[in-house]
Parts: sequence; structure tokens; C-alpha cells
Amino acid sequence: MRIPITALIALLQTSNAFVVPVSKNVRAFSTKVEMSTTEQAGEAKISKKKKRIDIMKNEGFFRNGFKEVREDAEKTMNQQFKSELVDSLRTEEFKMERDGVTVYLAKDYGFCWGVERSIALAYEAVNHYPDRKVYITNELIHNPEVNDNLSAMKVNFIEKNEDGSKKFEVVQDNDVVLLPAFGASLEEMQYFNEKNVDVVDTTCPWVSKVWNTVDKHQQNGLTSVIHGKYAHEETIATTSFCEDFICVKNMDEAEYVSNYILNGGDKEEFMKKFEKAVSKGFDPDTMLSKVGLANQTTMYKKETRAIGKLLQKTMMEKFGPSVLNEHYMEFDTICDATQERQDAVSELTENAESLGLDFILVVGGWDSSNTAHLLEIPHLAGVRSFHINRAGCIGADNTITHRSIEGEIVTEQFLIDADKKDVVMGITSGASTPDAAVQEALSQIFVLSAVLKTKQ
Repeated sequence: MRIPITALIALLQTSNAFVVPVSKNVRAFSTKVEMSTTEQAGEAKISKKKKRIDIMKNEGFFRNGFKEVREDAEKTMNQQFKSELVDSLRTEEFKMERDGVTVYLAKDYGFCWGVERSIALAYEAVNHYPDRKVYITNELIHNPEVNDNLSAMKVNFIEKNEDGSKKFEVVQDNDVVLLPAFGASLEEMQYFNEKNVDVVDTTCPWVSKVWNTVDKHQQNGLTSVIHGKYAHEETIATTSFCEDFICVKNMDEAEYVSNYILNGGDKEEFMKKFEKAVSKGFDPDTMLSKVGLANQTTMYKKETRAIGKLLQKTMMEKFGPSVLNEHYMEFDTICDATQERQDAVSELTENAESLGLDFILVVGGWDSSNTAHLLEIPHLAGVRSFHINRAGCIGADNTITHRSIEGEIVTEQFLIDADKKDVVMGITSGASTPDAAVQEALSQIFVLSAVLKTKQ
């Protein structure tokens, strides 16, 4: 379901997002994964969720936007991101024929309300603080057009040092700091809470939901097993709100952990394998007897569920079914928008043969996790498919530059036999992709198809 921006903004007053507080002893820090129960033992009685909530209560912390500039922000977003072509596709039952190209649009695609909310908050902040310097701790979302627009609005993206830590020293008193849709780590929030700056939090409420889940793990003495990429901004933020944790990026890593729980193994090998994906002081021999599952919200939902079943079975086998609830806890933290877009491209993939699809095009940032997972679905089903980050990836020489599921950027021939037959294609876009980007890609294909037909 696609919610109008006006309705999204109304949700700002009631959205179910969450936060934290302050350590007066702010220390130099890296944004890398490194939190644990042994760290800051003197503050152990104060939960990280409580710290986050306390920070959010401060008068310089904003997460509900600025009403006086809301209309202008909405107008700008409509101008930049709306698409008459995509709107027509939706009203024409997700199918269109134009210039020898038949297009089938996935029934759920593009901007989710969390992304629209994040952009709206950022745009409102820029308009609300016209005379102050505005920084953002990371890309707002993983989409090149959106981040380019913010740069054009003079939002400053904080750069990283060689070790991965961020150059927060550039932020001065009276500046404004935006926290991106992925969220920010507890340490980052504490750092800016100690400075004389205003903070505008655009964190997606679904991400905050995951943070509340790992807090429940802590309350029950569980180690958080996070299905996610340990270096992804969202997972870095999530792990900062954990005590003991381990990140597994796929089923292979989950099976490795499961086998260690059941049979033990080489501890040194285990720690080397997960050295960057565990909390400081992590001990697999003592910290895997009670676990809870959470996930990076953009991961492939079927894999998250499969990992959950694996962990449940593992703990049942290890400790017995009668005490399973003492050793395993699971909440559904899969983002609705992520699930809906995956379901929609799955439907398109399942019908690819009957529709006669030549390929499925996935539009979205190359560093967008949720978009990358959309590509996996048709690719693994043997359907020709491409992931592009913008329309410019489609060349006038009938080539396409795209990101493979292995993460490589490759260029190859695009439309096959388009000079002899019509093109039939499916298209979808990631949750951080504006409709305008889809329109630009389709327009490029329409022109290319027409040109190729003139060369018959």
C-alpha cells in the first residue's frame, strides 16, 4: 500500500519510534561494531534503551518535523520524485505498451513510507534552519538521486577517516545534525547530545522496532543473533543497542553457529570467522546458550525466517522442548515494505514465462540492501535480470551497466533482438527509489527500442 505524503507527515506525531540518553564521559570512538556487556560496567544498570529515550527527551532533539515548512517540503518532494508515467502504470493495472515495449510493473515497489518520512523530515529541517550549517552522519538513504538533492540543498555529508570512524569534529556549536533513515549508534547520539547542536532524527520506525527487540533480549539475558551485514549502517546502529551479539549475514553462517552450539568446535577458528561481527569480549562457549533473533530490516525475509527455524530447532535439540522459551526468543522484525516488495517481485518472477518477459529490471541504489535482495529473487529463479542505480546505466549503444548479485559492476549487451521483435519486460524498484528514477529508466528503454527498430 502506498500512503500519500500528507498522511505520512501526520504519522510523525504518532509514529512508534524510539531513542536514548547520555554518557557525560564522551570518549573517542569508531562506528565499527564493538559493544558488549563488559563495556562501561559502571553504567550496566541503565539500559541502552533508557539512555536512548533520555536523549530523545532533550529540547534540542527533533523527530516530528517542522509544521511551518511542511507544505514547501511536500511540494519539493512531489516535484523531484513523482512520476506521471508510473502513476499511469498503476492506474492501467500495472501494464503499459509504448514504442514497441510492453512493461509489467510489480504491484509493490518504490518508496516506502519510512523513506518518505525520512526525506520529508530532512527537507523540513533544511527549510527550518536556513541560516545554519546542516550536517548528516551518513547517506540519508541508499539512493543517489536523493543524496544528490540533499547535497544541492547544501547538506554536508560527514566524511570518514581511514579507520572507518567519522570526522565529527567538523560539527561546531549551533550546527544542525541529521540522523539518517538507518539510524545512528548510541555512541553517536551521546556524542551529539553533549554538543551545542540541534539533532533531527529521521530514523525509520521499523529500525527502532528492531532496537526495542534487542532490548528485550538484554532484559532476558539473551545474546542477540542479528541476521544482517555487520558493516551496514543499520546493523552498526542496532548492535550499539545490544549487549552481547553476533551478526550472521546468511544461512551458511547461521548453520556454522548452530553447529557450534550443538557440537562445540574450534573456538579460535570461530572467533576469527566472526571477529568483526561480535560484541567485545564475546565468548561462543558461554554466550550462545540463550539467544534471541533480530534482523537488519532490509534482509531477505525468507532467509531470516529460515534462520529463525534453524535456531529454534538447535536450541530445542540442545536443551529440550520443555525449556525452549528459556533459551530462544524471536519477534517479527521484518519490515512490511521490504516483505511486500519481495512478494511482488516474486509474483512477477513466477509469471515471467506466461507473460513472456525478456528480463526484469530492478532500479535502486547499488549500495541498497533491500534493492539487492529484489534482484536475487528473479536471478535465483533463472530469469534474466538487472540491477541499475540510475537511468544512465542504459547506454545508447544497447549496453547496460548493472550490479550482479555478487556485487560486481558489469557491462553487457542489453536488448536482444529488439530490432526484430517487441520488448517485454518487468520492472520494480527498491524501497529507497523514487518513481522519477523508474520513469527515467523506462524512457531510456523506450528510446533505445525505437532506435533499434529503425536499424532493421
